Amino acid sequence: MSDRKAILLLTLLTGAIALVATGCGRGSGATNSSSNTATQPTVVDVTTAQAVVMPIPAYIEATGNLASDAQSDVAPAVAGKIVEVNFDIGSYVTQGSVLIRLDPRDAQIRLDQAQAQLQQQQEAAKQAQANVGQAVANLRQTQARLGVVDGENFEIKDFSQVKSVTAQLELAEKELKRAERLLETGDVARNVYDQRKSQRDSLLGQLDEARSNAAVAKRAIDTARAQVETAAAAAKTAQAAVGTAEAQVHQAAKGVADTAVLSPISGSISERNADVGEYISPSVPNSKIATIMRTSTLRVKIDIPEQTIGKVGVGQGVSLQTSAYPDRKFAGTIARISPGLSTQSRTLTVEAEVQNTEGLLKPGQFATVRITQTQPENAVMVPVSAVRAIADTNVVYIVKDGAVREQIVQLGLLENDLIQVKTGVVEGDTVATSNLDQLTDGTFVRAV
Repeated sequence: MSDRKAILLLTLLTGAIALVATGCGRGSGATNSSSNTATQPTVVDVTTAQAVVMPIPAYIEATGNLASDAQSDVAPAVAGKIVEVNFDIGSYVTQGSVLIRLDPRDAQIRLDQAQAQLQQQQEAAKQAQANVGQAVANLRQTQARLGVVDGENFEIKDFSQVKSVTAQLELAEKELKRAERLLETGDVARNVYDQRKSQRDSLLGQLDEARSNAAVAKRAIDTARAQVETAAAAAKTAQAAVGTAEAQVHQAAKGVADTAVLSPISGSISERNADVGEYISPSVPNSKIATIMRTSTLRVKIDIPEQTIGKVGVGQGVSLQTSAYPDRKFAGTIARISPGLSTQSRTLTVEAEVQNTEGLLKPGQFATVRITQTQPENAVMVPVSAVRAIADTNVVYIVKDGAVREQIVQLGLLENDLIQVKTGVVEGDTVATSNLDQLTDGTFVRAV
């Protein structure tokens, strides 16, 4: 090989080695850079806020089931075949509206018969009353003829003819006795004595006749009075018969009215057991045709622990929430309080009323109830954005020394954008309020 060729080959080998060395150096530098990046910790940018203590309304929290304010099972008062049904499940009915109608023909026939009987009894009573008037007129006429005042107790000795003859007889008796003395002394003739005696005897006969006439008159008055009493008794009996007939008419009219079964309350139909053509009877067990619930006002029963019974009273406000409307609160008022505690649970039953004019709440719903207290209480509050829900737990991330600590918390009352933390956070703790989904316990963070 020539020197020139040897120099050229050496130059090529030197360049190749240099290129290889350069490539190896670059590869080694890249590897070192990646290694340095992998060993540095991840830092998450977060916004933060401090937990603060502020007064919030104090309340007693309990649970209960909603129930209708009034519920009525409707059943017919009379038996019959259904000819009309005016409701269905879910229908809203007003008090007094017709739910069903029964065939009224039999009831109407009974009413017509009762009305005819009443008319007959009224005519009979009218005639009996007329008889009373006639008997009274006869009595007064008899009394007037005999000179007896209405209502006066008539005696035979008071009869005018008897009184007149009695007076004449007394005078004749005196004249006879005087004539008898004079006859014994010879101062009067025998014929004068006989004349006086004849007069006295004649007046005795007249007195007997007057007394007989007075007895007849007394019997006439007694008979007239008896006729008045008999007529009055007959009129009274007839009037009683009218009363009985009127009661039968009222009963028959009620039977006609009862063929229309009315709603006893205003509310919604929760159960229907009636169909056209069906025969129903109140004497049959479970003859209910419908169940009506009044839902404009609902009741909720709350069991209050023994240690807090002094904090509740009638008229106190309550706040109610249901799972169907988690973001809405319904206002109510405590209306009734049980007089005693349950011996088993040592709780006091309190009943609150909740207005339901919109119809959103339904009987049977489960509700969380809060009874607001008059004195507020201090509570630790954090922004709602600081709370993260993981499965069935709530956590916050407390920032300290550039890292976060995951803390399970128990939440309480929501006030605007802040929420009460009952356990897990204290006043002054700094909590993360953003990018919570990128945080875990121990994550390094940078406040921005």
